[in-house]
Amino acid sequence: MAATAPRQGLPPRLLEIDGLKVHFRTDDGWVRAVDGVSIGIDRGETVCVVGESGCGKTVTAMTVLKLIAMPPGRIVGGSILWQGRDLVPLAPAEMQSIRSKEIGIVFQEPMTSLNPVYTVGEQIAETLRQHEGLGRRAALDRAAEMLRLVKIPNPQRRVHDYPHQFSGGMRQRVMIAMALACGPKLLIADEPTTALDVTIQAQILDLMAEMKERLSMAVMLITHAMGVVAETAQRVVVMYAGKVVEEAPVGALFANPRHPYTQGLIRSIPRIDRAATHKVRLEAIPGTVPSLLNPPPGCRFAARCRHATEACREAEPPLRELAPGHFVACIHA
Repeated sequence: MAATAPRQGLPPRLLEIDGLKVHFRTDDGWVRAVDGVSIGIDRGETVCVVGESGCGKTVTAMTVLKLIAMPPGRIVGGSILWQGRDLVPLAPAEMQSIRSKEIGIVFQEPMTSLNPVYTVGEQIAETLRQHEGLGRRAALDRAAEMLRLVKIPNPQRRVHDYPHQFSGGMRQRVMIAMALACGPKLLIADEPTTALDVTIQAQILDLMAEMKERLSMAVMLITHAMGVVAETAQRVVVMYAGKVVEEAPVGALFANPRHPYTQGLIRSIPRIDRAATHKVRLEAIPGTVPSLLNPPPGCRFAARCRHATEACREAEPPLRELAPGHFVACIHA
């Protein structure tokens, strides 16, 4: 597995997910949403987890903080090592001490994550009172300082405003301020720019990069946008149908994608350097994602792959290291 590959002479990873399996019980059976995923994140590193909707990337991220509903969700295998400590067996009270204080999270839609009946200052201050032991006044002053840090104008006044008084981009800044209030070592950002227009998306990504450098933290960015990946990642993990199919440094992934699914994702990106001189038709990946209730044997991408052979449908391909740090789960790579 890529996340557990030997690391001669290197320190242990900040976060190491190894063979994680998360299943959900439904009326039709068990959905294998995450099926043997391994991802490692080093201190100060930005890792993008990319894939189409339903591939398991958000479930993987939410499981790190044990935010999936259990039941119907269930961790059926693997480990989640946080600074060497396995989070899987921890009780809810023990996990509460890790959330926000050591690992912060920014959700996709801030309006559904912020409580509409409390001011944004009160919501940031609550985190500080719980994890830092600050009094009400000190916590509110720190909340205003966090709003200033994420570039919200007039933070001393706006700390008393309610979520509906902020624009979508400003609400996402509030969520980032809340996630970073206790100085976590890792920020998990789940599609933090999806609901925003392009200009605001760029501002939020720039802000996250600035906060990462200022606080010396690692970032796990969940996205389906390959443009965001190219702009922000140091390393990329590509997921498909609950599994990791490719992992590589960002430059290597875009220069030489080895898995047919990754190649399809990259071919689907508009190229402005070609659009002016050529009429280039964007490629779509044919077919549909297989059911995770009863996934097919062998490679889960085989039914959509132009290179698939009978061998692809018989045995599941392991992740192989084809170049330093470049892992691919494809027998034809």
